[in-house]
Amino acid sequence: MISEVPMFLFWSDFLKWLLNKTGKFPKSIRFTLTSRIDNFALDVLEAILEARYAKNSKPHLKKASMGINKLRVFLRIAYELKYLDLKGYEFASRKLDEAGKMTGGWMKAGSGK
Repeated sequence: MISEVPMFLFWSDFLKWLLNKTGKFPKSIRFTLTSRIDNFALDVLEAILEARYAKNSKPHLKKASMGINKLRVFLRIAYELKYLDLKGYEFASRKLDEAGKMTGGWMKAGSGK
């Protein structure tokens, strides 16, 4: 299996989990914190797709990496404000670390078209 396909599948699974979690955040933050988290996660998915089909995947993978880093910060805020419990925060943190490693590995391998 080529390296970008596992990344896409991994992120798709994480995205489904994350959207389910943020969907349960209070309505009072739905148009602020929740929408930012969701949009960053969707931006990462878009960057992965763009990297898969681009002649030069590196700029898209850098965009994905930045989105992952933004999510780390925003999910920490969600945890600190008690919108995300410790178990969910730890799970997300592990998944974001793994996604970061996968993205970095893809960049180093120079995969993509």
